[in-house]
Amino acid sequence: MLALRQGRSLSDLFRSLQGAARRALMLDYDGTLAPFHVDPAQAEPYPGVREALTALLAAGHTRVVLVTGRAVRDLLPLLRLDPLPEVWGSHGWEEPAPAAGVALSEPAPEGRAALADAAALAPELEARGARLELKPSGLAVHWRGLPPERSAAIREWLEARWTALDLGRGLDWRDFDGGVELRLPGRDKGHVVERLLGEMGPGTVAAYLGDDLTDEDAFRAIRGRGTGILVRREFRPTAADFLLQPPEEVLAFLARWDLAAGGAGAAGHSSTGPEGAWSPPASLRDSGPGAAGATGPGRR
Repeated sequence: MLALRQGRSLSDLFRSLQGAARRALMLDYDGTLAPFHVDPAQAEPYPGVREALTALLAAGHTRVVLVTGRAVRDLLPLLRLDPLPEVWGSHGWEEPAPAAGVALSEPAPEGRAALADAAALAPELEARGARLELKPSGLAVHWRGLPPERSAAIREWLEARWTALDLGRGLDWRDFDGGVELRLPGRDKGHVVERLLGEMGPGTVAAYLGDDLTDEDAFRAIRGRGTGILVRREFRPTAADFLLQPPEEVLAFLARWDLAAGGAGAAGHSSTGPEGAWSPPASLRDSGPGAAGATGPGRR
């Protein structure tokens, strides 16, 4: 664990959970709870993630929310959880609905038209080697695992079509780790964070964990109202407060959250302290610039 902000401490976060009126734990999926896979449909959660989420949901002390760029229909088969956590899909365009399970916000007419034009590019993109996700809110073009020259060629072709079809009239171009998404504007993961914190009100202790550039919207939204945690093997410029490495530090964080909030997060954990009480691994004890009092690297 690395603290990225002066004066920030995970110990303070976990202490604040103990007497919190409300708690919210918001989690990205790909790269955070599951490893990246060249075929997104094969990106199963890291071992231990299902058990950790099940424990948090069973304890009932925390609002557990998955905030994903995936379409909800594509994520649920990978989760295989019962009960399911709350899921907001397609960067916030899909939100939970009591009757239908998920509700899709209605885009502007120019967005619908531009999305249809983007979807029509699918055959040519696939012929060039790209893997596609057609979502209610956009078209994700993946080139993870392809040779650099082939990825660059796909990107160059797509940029030319973006300009020729004037797709920017109704879509945003959003880069992510391993591809690009042509996405309806007006929703992002920061929008979801704002909605959730607004619903829950003052006194909520909240954290958001994510790995990608698309999670930066959430990190900015939670700044000053909760804790942003970047999940990556290596640092990159970010608006987050801490850096955790997947999957070990993420699993330890989930267990410590459960324990601090009053659940049974210690159950089955291999790290024990005096008299068998669970204690965090060294990687989750305060370290880095925030704990040492120096200023950590920022986004800008």
